[in-house]
Amino acid sequence: MQRVKDPTARDYYIRETLAHGWSRSILEINIQRQLHLRAGKAQNNFALTMPPADSDMAAQLFKDPYLFDFLGTADPRREAEVEQALVDHIQKFLLELGAGFAFVGRQVRLEIGDEDYPLDLLFYHLRLRRYVVIELKARAFTPGDVGQLNLYLSAVDDLLRHPDDQPTIGLLLCRKKNKLVAEYALRGLDQSIAVAAWQTQLTETLPQELKGSLPTVAEIEAELANATAPSKLHKGDR
Repeated sequence: MQRVKDPTARDYYIRETLAHGWSRSILEINIQRQLHLRAGKAQNNFALTMPPADSDMAAQLFKDPYLFDFLGTADPRREAEVEQALVDHIQKFLLELGAGFAFVGRQVRLEIGDEDYPLDLLFYHLRLRRYVVIELKARAFTPGDVGQLNLYLSAVDDLLRHPDDQPTIGLLLCRKKNKLVAEYALRGLDQSIAVAAWQTQLTETLPQELKGSLPTVAEIEAELANATAPSKLHKGDR
């Protein structure tokens, strides 16, 4: 933690480590991926569609942008390619989503009006007690995406949700978005939806002054190795 110079960022990682029981390796990854700059940043309408306690928790769960660096440098052009890559790396994808997400399935089909509608990805959040439908777009956000996701959320609530479950949440992930267009598209909806960007490299949208401001995993490990080297330990230390 001494490698994180900004006091606000350091306090954030301390709080999250205590809250979620992060291991040292998970903490290193989250510092390197600059989680504190992305957590709670997704546009959403939660404050208008959920009770205050739930809306605050849900808002902190979603980030912007999502970092899919494990996909490599390829630029997938179709949603199906992105979906398959995320499922192939489901453990890393769950790590990026954060604590509490349980994977239910890909291309989960819902029968609506004698037609099948496939959900890109379906999760369940254990703390919120809600299904989470994730729709992926390999292009920029359009207002029509919200209407499609709104349909899916209503169907999941009617067809899959248990009486003890809370109403379903939607997360729309696009290659980029216009914040004002997304704000207008979410306004007036009864369903809880968040909109965020996804990318394969954090530096795609990170401000120049913040690039490289936090240490890499290698730098953190080197610092830890130096701090625990035998020559620096006193007799009887553990």
